[in-house]
This record gives sequence, C-alpha cells and structure tokens, in this order.
Amino acid sequence: MSSTIRPDSSGSVIEPETRLQQQWTAVDEFVERLVVKPDGALEAALQAAEAAGLPAISVSPSQGKLLHLLARVQGARAILEIGTLAAYSTIWLARALPAGGYLVTLEADAKHAKVARSNILRAGLDHIIELQVGRALETLPRLESEGRGPFDLIFIDADKPNTTEYFRWARRLSQRGSLIIVDNVVRNGAILDTASADPNVQGMRRFHELVAADPGVTATVIQTVGGKGYDGFTIARVTVDEGRTG
Repeated sequence: MSSTIRPDSSGSVIEPETRLQQQWTAVDEFVERLVVKPDGALEAALQAAEAAGLPAISVSPSQGKLLHLLARVQGARAILEIGTLAAYSTIWLARALPAGGYLVTLEADAKHAKVARSNILRAGLDHIIELQVGRALETLPRLESEGRGPFDLIFIDADKPNTTEYFRWARRLSQRGSLIIVDNVVRNGAILDTASADPNVQGMRRFHELVAADPGVTATVIQTVGGKGYDGFTIARVTVDEGRTG
C-alpha cells in the first residue's frame, strides 16, 4: 500500500497510519458481517460493558471466533481463562465446550465480575462457567491446591506486567498437549523497544523471553491488525508436563 498522504472525500488530509487503521477496521466489519455474523448475547455483553464504564479492551468478534475455533480444534473439555472483564471472550470459549465440559475464569475486579456474571447468565452458560473473583496470583495457587485441572486450553488476557507469572501457573495447570494462548503480546510493535518505560511492554518482553527459554513448549506469535489496532497473540503448545523430563 502506498504511504502517500491523501485527502478523504471531504478534502481533509488523512495520515497513512489513520488510513491503514480505517482499512483494518473496514475489513474487520466485513469479516464480522459475513463470517462471524451478529450474535445477540455477545452484542449485549459488549453493550453492558460499555454501559458499566468498563474499558473497551475485549477481543474483537473475529478474534473471539478464533479462540472458539482453537478450542474446538483442540477438543478442549476444561478451559481456564485468566482475565474475565465482561466475559466476552469467556462466552466465545465456553460455547466451544462439549457436553460435560467446563470453564473457570478469574477476574480481579469485583465491578467487572458483576457485569460478567450478568452476561454469562444472559448467554445461558452459567451452568458450565465458574467465575472466581480475586487476584489471579492468589486464585491460581488455590486452584492447584484443590486439584483443579489439568486444563486443555488456557487463555491469558490480564494485566501485562504479571504475564510471566500467569504463564508459569498455566504451565503448572496444563498437561502435555494443552494450548496456552496469550493476548496483547505485540503492543503495536513496541516489544522491539528494549528501553521502553512502559511496564506492559516490558512485561511482554519478559514473557517472550520466558517462553523462548522453556524447553517444554513450542510456540509462535501471530501479529494481528483490525478494529482494535495492531497487536498479536502468542500460541504455545505444551510438549512436556511441568516438572517432568519426558
């Protein structure tokens, strides 16, 4: 695509970055209309989040469907989500579960959890989704002590500076063949900046270094563009159970 600065239909000059974002958003809208398709429960979840003043940081509809498809391909029967927000991604993931499957989702903020519970109930998924409220670094050890898991798929979409710790816990609560998916790992390309003062960027840099040094997983990073801007997912498959050598 040309980087030439061009005017829009009103004659106003549009910077190349803005034009790119407009195109990404338009493609997202095209995909959502034809492939993802409108969904009442999911749209209501986003509306409830907006009405409650929650940050607009849920995954996009096309990304939500990607999570759903990955869970289906994985054949996941037990899913763990770290970071519920309004339960938008939670609903996408839970809908991929077979009969007898379940999902545990962790949310630190009681206000977010209240909105999420309402959205889960509206979607008719309260019988298979367990929402636990509290800091994940306190809830995760409790899950382990209760013998929960192993989980077939773990989705991490919480505060970025603690992502390395969440990943360590994901490894403990997974098994060989599990998928661990982490969101917001590219940070608009800022992960290239070794001197960044942004704790979110540094958190993701530490996370990627941890994944690279872990012989028990095989992973890749998928860059994404769309209505949410430029970011990406890390997808890791567990090849060696935590604490085991073979």
